[in-house]
Amino acid sequence: MIVSFSVCNFRSFSTEETLSLVASNRLSGSHDDHAVPIPDSKEKVLRTAVLYGANGAGKSNLFKALRYLKSAALKPRKKNSGTGRKPFRFAGKQDAPSSFDLQFIAEERLYRFGLKVDDERITDEWLFQVVGNKQRRLYERTTDKNGNVVINAEGLKGAGEKVIALATVGGPKNQSFLATLKATLDARDLGDELRRVLGWFLWGLNLIGPNESTGQLGHLLEQKADFLSFAGAFLKSASTGVDHLEVLKKEISENELRRFLSDERVSLVPRDLVEGERVQLPDGDQLLFEHDGVYQIGIQAAHEHESGKVVRLELSEESDGTRRLLNLIPALHFLRTQNAVYVVDEIDRSLHPLLVKEFLEFFLKSHDGGPGQLIVTTHESNLLDQDLLRRDEIWFAEKDQTAATRLYSLLDFKVRNDLEIRKHYLQGRFGAVPFLGNLDNLLAKTDRPE
Repeated sequence: MIVSFSVCNFRSFSTEETLSLVASNRLSGSHDDHAVPIPDSKEKVLRTAVLYGANGAGKSNLFKALRYLKSAALKPRKKNSGTGRKPFRFAGKQDAPSSFDLQFIAEERLYRFGLKVDDERITDEWLFQVVGNKQRRLYERTTDKNGNVVINAEGLKGAGEKVIALATVGGPKNQSFLATLKATLDARDLGDELRRVLGWFLWGLNLIGPNESTGQLGHLLEQKADFLSFAGAFLKSASTGVDHLEVLKKEISENELRRFLSDERVSLVPRDLVEGERVQLPDGDQLLFEHDGVYQIGIQAAHEHESGKVVRLELSEESDGTRRLLNLIPALHFLRTQNAVYVVDEIDRSLHPLLVKEFLEFFLKSHDGGPGQLIVTTHESNLLDQDLLRRDEIWFAEKDQTAATRLYSLLDFKVRNDLEIRKHYLQGRFGAVPFLGNLDNLLAKTDRPE
C-alpha cells in the first residue's frame, strides 16, 4: 500500500507536492474500515483515494510521476540515454533536479524509496525501512558531476556478497541501483529486503492509464477459471448485454503470423522462441508461443437473446465502455485476495457515472478491512459523497498562477458531516474546477454566414 508520494520539478509539479494517504485522527468513527494499520506505527493508511481537478490541472501528471518512478526502479537504461525525466518548464527550473519520494508497505514492512535526477544522471537514491519514527538505511547512493557512483550499502550486508560487490562497483550513472540489482542478480541472491521491495514494484504496484488494460487480459482469462467467471458475471450485472465471456485458442500458421509480427521477427521463430512468451495485439488478442507452435488467444463476449440464441462478438465489436470495464475488472478481482495497489487514471473514461460509483462501492465492500488499495483520478462528481468516502480520501489538484500543480485534501476545509459535497464542489467552493470564460464573447466575434 502507498502511504505517501511526493514529487518535485516534474511535468506540472514545480515545488514539492505530496499525496498523503495517512488516515486523519480527526475522522475517527467515519468509515473506520477504510483504513488499515501502518506497521510499527500507531497510524493507519487509507485504502482509497480519489483525485479531482479540472482538465490540465495535473491529475494525470501525478500518475505519470508514479509510472516514472516505477520504471526507474525496475528497468535498465541504455548508456548515454539520460534519465528521461521531464522537468517543470514554466519557471526556469529545468536545470534543477527532479525528485520522487515514495513510502509504501510491502509484506507488513514500511519502506521509503526515492530518487533525485537531472537530465543525465541519478544524483541521489535512497532506500530505508521505516520503523516508528526511525529510518533504518538499507542503502544510499550519490553520483557526482563526473558520473562517479558511490553507494553506501551497509544496511544490505545481510543480503550477501554479490549485492555488496555490486554496490562497490556502483553501476551506470543514469540507472537506479535497484534496477541494476534486478538486471544483474537472480532473486535468490538479493536477500529478503530487496526481494520484498522489487516484488512490490513488480507485482504490487499496478498502474492503469485511460486506454490501458491491467496487463495480459487474455492470459488471465485463459489461465484462471475463477476470474473468467467473475469477469463475465460482473459484465452481466453491469447491464452491458454480455452474458458471459469465452476464451478461444487456435494455432496459427507462419503466413498468419506475418499479419502480426514483422518479417524479421517471423524469420527468427522458432530460433528465438521462448516457451510461454506472449505478445499483446492491438485488438485485445494475444499471441502465445509454445514448444509445438504459435497460438492466437482471443476473447469473445457471448450475448444471449430471448429466443435462446447466443451471439458471440469479438471484443473489438463491443462498446468502448464495455472494453474499458473489462480492462478494470482484474483490479476488483485480485484486490479481494492480494495485497496490491491499483492506480487508475481517468477511471470514468467511457463509463457511465453510476457504474463508476458501483465500481468503487464494490471494491470497498468486497475487500472490507483488507490491505488492498485503489487510487483513482476522475471528473465523476457522483463519488463526492460522505456516505461513500471519508473526507481525507478526497483530494484535489489545481494549478496556481505560475501554472504549477498544487495538491490538497477535502480535509483542509471545514465541512459538516451532512454537507452535500458534490453540490458545493460543482459550485467551486473547493476549487479544482475549470474556470470558464464568457463564450458569448466568442460567439459575437465569429463571422456568421449571411
